[in-house]
Amino acid sequence: MEYLDSFLVYLSIEKGFSMHTVEAYRRDCEKLFAFFKTQQIALESADDEDIVAFLSQQKMEGKAPSTLMRQLASIKVFFRFLKKEKKVPKLLAKGIESPKLWSTIPQILTEEEVEKILDAPNSEEIIGARDLAILELMYACGLRASEVVQLKLENVSDTFIKVIGKGNKERIVPIHKKALYQIDHYLNKRQDKSLYLFVNKKSKPLDRHFLWKLIKDYVKKADIQKIISPHTFRHSFATHLLDRGADLRIIQELLGHTNIATTDKYTHVSSQKLMHRFDQFHPRP
Repeated sequence: MEYLDSFLVYLSIEKGFSMHTVEAYRRDCEKLFAFFKTQQIALESADDEDIVAFLSQQKMEGKAPSTLMRQLASIKVFFRFLKKEKKVPKLLAKGIESPKLWSTIPQILTEEEVEKILDAPNSEEIIGARDLAILELMYACGLRASEVVQLKLENVSDTFIKVIGKGNKERIVPIHKKALYQIDHYLNKRQDKSLYLFVNKKSKPLDRHFLWKLIKDYVKKADIQKIISPHTFRHSFATHLLDRGADLRIIQELLGHTNIATTDKYTHVSSQKLMHRFDQFHPRP
């Protein structure tokens, strides 16, 4: 990639980095590019959520915290270079802190923890009803934050939702009856004429940053001691389906993954869980 070559020259000539250090930056950036390719993410339109998703995948593959910290450092320097060269519109990964990186990457929620979060909103009030509908939908369908905030009323039927995912690709996802009930409950309390499914107090569509804060608040309210992001619900959705015997190809379709290898990372999480149970209950661990 042209950007990468220019970046490596910058590191070598302007920054005076050693050949070994430059090569480490190359490997880290190439891993990020490979992930972006499987997810159909354009470099120019990437955001912090995409960076966190990449690091989360690396963590699931068993990368050590030190490796994750180095990868994040490489990504920060790379995007700083791109911003300086006016190749991207904004600086990425600035808000992700390296010392606590392994904590900031989304973890998998247990089914019990999901229930505790879903019990947190007060659905008798319109804001609580909206928030519960969002949480139920994210867990029921494994949606990305960007997909949730883009949903319109016309995208929801009695059995399916139509989702516009990465690369503007459309997919149809079945909707659980509990999520559908909460959506109906929320819509019955609304009086605005917005075409968007979820809106704020001013009847404007939500954004991803709002969704991050919303989830953070309810995780705290549920007294769950994990760092959770919107992507955590997507990870948990896929992992729980796999734990209950769902076929990997079905999960791939539900998540909207182009490449089965992207979905395959969840088998690693389930395998770890299986080994933990084996060690815990086998008579000769």
